[in-house]
Amino acid sequence: MVTRLEPGLHLIATPIGAARDITLRALDILASADVLAAEDTRTLRHLMEIHGIALNNRPLVPYHDHNGDQAGPRLLAALAEGKSVAYASEAGTPLISDPGFQLARDASAQGLTVRAAPGPSAVLAALTVSGLPSDRFLFAGFPPSAGGGRQRFLEGIARSDATVILYESPKRIHRLLEELAQHIEDSRPVALCRELTKRFEETLRGTLREVREQLEERDVKGELVFLIGRASEEKAGAEDLDAALRRALRDHRMKDAAAMVAEALGLPKRDVYQRALKLSEE
Repeated sequence: MVTRLEPGLHLIATPIGAARDITLRALDILASADVLAAEDTRTLRHLMEIHGIALNNRPLVPYHDHNGDQAGPRLLAALAEGKSVAYASEAGTPLISDPGFQLARDASAQGLTVRAAPGPSAVLAALTVSGLPSDRFLFAGFPPSAGGGRQRFLEGIARSDATVILYESPKRIHRLLEELAQHIEDSRPVALCRELTKRFEETLRGTLREVREQLEERDVKGELVFLIGRASEEKAGAEDLDAALRRALRDHRMKDAAAMVAEALGLPKRDVYQRALKLSEE
């Protein structure tokens, strides 16, 4: 017998790969909610079929970035009538790089009940297996695609005193690694998690240089989570940097000198090269 679910919006975490990762509470919510909503209704239907949960003529409403203006009011109206609405993202925890954020915010703004049924999360799964510090971390989503916003994004990562977690497309991961090398030192620890909880799950760990070398000739496929270790608390002072650059510039070209000093002092290549340019003009 299905117990009546508390009225309100129930955000359900769904598997990121292995179907059995769903929680018992999430299954109960899916079985008893008055209305079901999903970022991808086909994915939710398949998940329910795997676990033997019937739709039983209940509404199954698609809610995503392209129809939120139409679907949102319908779901909010159902909540206002005292119904229970279950929302599931395509995979993982709702609101993490997910359109459900707007629905949850609108429901909260109207004083409606919002509940979370915690469970699978690619962010936390990647942090767990990365080997990087987990006491302080920042989830930064997908990097901006281009322009000044991307540069500011990468510069912020370079200065972060927390482990940074990113999502990235396999088509753009090589570009990201190349650009990161201009902002953070090659010795910074990183981790790349691919296809978490799926058949071909893989985690690469090492320095930025080591992971770049491992991926250099690879055609990367699958869903990726990339993690970057926190910036070192011990940075060389301006006087140390200038002295090291002047020594290196005596015997090396500017680009080579900047690269050597950046690696030796654990500083971003881009910043060291800019400083070398200024020194050469003085």
